[in-house]
Amino acid sequence: MTDDASTNKEPQDAAFWAHLTSALQVSRVPTGALNLNVDGRQVVGPLQGFGQLWQKTYRVRLPEVTLTPAEVMQMWKENFAQFQPPTNRFFPVLGTIEPGQLVLINASMKGMPTSTGVMVLYADDESFTLMTPQGHPESGWVTFSVFKEDICTICQVESFARANDPLYELGFRLGGSSFQEQIWVHVLESLATHLHVNEKVQVSKDCLDPRLQWSEAKNIWQNASIRTVFYTLAAPVRWLSRLRQRSSTTQKKDVQQK
Repeated sequence: MTDDASTNKEPQDAAFWAHLTSALQVSRVPTGALNLNVDGRQVVGPLQGFGQLWQKTYRVRLPEVTLTPAEVMQMWKENFAQFQPPTNRFFPVLGTIEPGQLVLINASMKGMPTSTGVMVLYADDESFTLMTPQGHPESGWVTFSVFKEDICTICQVESFARANDPLYELGFRLGGSSFQEQIWVHVLESLATHLHVNEKVQVSKDCLDPRLQWSEAKNIWQNASIRTVFYTLAAPVRWLSRLRQRSSTTQKKDVQQK
């Protein structure tokens, strides 16, 4: 006989995984963040992307750091937003890196504003994984981890993703890929500096699938960069609309008082 209790028992690591839903929901917007292209979107992986599939690994060694991998990871999580380059502003919605939490991103890619975000797919004491939503520059995930190799502590960023649509793929080929790689190099260098370590970040890249998925070209409709630009250009119109509404409300109050 099968024990129903053991059959329905959750996996031991269930608490580390996000509960996937049909659409992301932004519960609150941190001060200074712009909430665009996240709320209501679905998370997407490499199968839903358009461009070439790449696996990129970034590593930095911490040869004299005596902290445990869990202690280094805790420090990394607490300072994750601060370790980003100035053009890549991260806003954890609830201030923490926990399974299921959202991180809003207000970035600038070669001068083009891009408001998007990511979901924390997985998080334990020594690693966490972020997954992208529809419209994000990439379709896939990136994993941050700390571990021991021989007796040296290693901090690693590993991405497994492809460009989300044809425009992003073109942008990556025209220099956007190198620009993006510098983001994770900067993050690891900032982490190492925070720990008083001066080590060079090692980068390795592998193209796992050189083909383009033309069936996913339609993803351009949700391109976060295009939508952010339109939102920015429409800002004066929204400001005038709010100004007219306030003026109309003030006039109605004056009439009522008379």
